[in-house]
Amino acid sequence: MPGREVLPSTLRRSPDKAQRTWAKTHDSAVETYGEGERAHRTAFAAVKNQFEKVGDHWESKGRKGPSDEQAAGGGPERRAPTAGGVDANAPKEHLLGVAKKLDVKGRSRMNKAELVSAIQKANNRKTAEAREGGRGRRR
Repeated sequence: MPGREVLPSTLRRSPDKAQRTWAKTHDSAVETYGEGERAHRTAFAAVKNQFEKVGDHWESKGRKGPSDEQAAGGGPERRAPTAGGVDANAPKEHLLGVAKKLDVKGRSRMNKAELVSAIQKANNRKTAEAREGGRGRRR
């Protein structure tokens, strides 16, 4: 199934470049691995290389590179925990800015790992709210 037809809602609310990256990678992965979870994981890995999840959508992270330990190690046999789209490899100052944008309470007292976890939770809340509201608009 073409990637544009199965585009996740968080990507439908994201920039066109993120959507194209996901769709193109998904389509290529379907040719290689077949339709399913592996094609979707591969497509998200490509998105996470250039974008980070902020709330209910993806934004450019301004640099290319892995976003977390799983993305850095890669490989289907390796199952390190992911940061759910949070750029865990970003400097703490960047994470503080994202946490501020998401209105994470207590962010100034958090260490980097706590910030990543709090941002991930805030992202999940925002995504759930967007899905309940039926929004599918692009930014």
